[in-house]
Amino acid sequence: MKIAIYGHFFNTDTQQYVEDLLNALQLKNAEIYIEERFFSLMKSNFKIDINYNTFNSHSDLDDTFDFMFTVGGDGTVLRSIAYIRDSNIPVIGVNIGRLGFLATVHKERINEAINLLQNKEYNIKERTLLTLETEPKIKELEGFNFALNEITLSRKNTASMITVETYLDDEYLTSYWADGLITSTPTGSTGYSLSCGGPVISPQAKSFVLTPVAPHNLNARPLIIPDTTVMKMRVKGRENEFFLSLDSRIVTINNETEILIKKAPFTIKMIELKNHSFIKTIREKLLWGEDTRNK
Repeated sequence: MKIAIYGHFFNTDTQQYVEDLLNALQLKNAEIYIEERFFSLMKSNFKIDINYNTFNSHSDLDDTFDFMFTVGGDGTVLRSIAYIRDSNIPVIGVNIGRLGFLATVHKERINEAINLLQNKEYNIKERTLLTLETEPKIKELEGFNFALNEITLSRKNTASMITVETYLDDEYLTSYWADGLITSTPTGSTGYSLSCGGPVISPQAKSFVLTPVAPHNLNARPLIIPDTTVMKMRVKGRENEFFLSLDSRIVTINNETEILIKKAPFTIKMIELKNHSFIKTIREKLLWGEDTRNK
């Protein structure tokens, strides 16, 4: 097996599980590549006797890799797509974080997960992404203008609401008066969108959801749309600057910026191990339908 490993943070709680992962992969004679910055964090926290191969950009990865392991939480999985992009490398997350919707491998079950991978006891689930174009173009987004969870427009330096003028396939929908507007994928439906009253969407559903953040239009509700829809938006408000975020990346736009959002031309391949499923995850992590009568 040829394995890439990515992590964003490193602390004393992480060390034991990183060592467990490396030891388990070495026992399988895996060829291991570690993201350069994460490897530096590892070396500054504990002694490493092996000089592992490293990578530091998406161009260092290709379809010769069997899997990418992320070590952290769901946010780490989201950040890993900067490296994976359209390489088709399946990703699997070791959950050192909290909820673990995307990072589904329990930190105490790393050996079991690797055995399941080697024995091909898993399924690959493709996840749709959003892609973004702006006019004028935003330099910070060049080459990395996509998101796995959501793209959000929100207010910046003001307590006042903003207005998001929204078109679907060039047809005017409405102008949302709100603190912001979330465009979410099915994967992101259990994230920020859910916190703002959006629906939970099965990851394989071919749809997106528009979820307003604290809308002042009391009749504005989350709207599920086909994932073939092209969304065009423009933000207005008392201030001239607003936030535009793609998952965890934030840039500033102004009221002259036109935003175009649509389905990305590639997918991210997530590994679903045997005995794991989205249904099981929402039942156990969201306490879905928790009722004493079901016990």
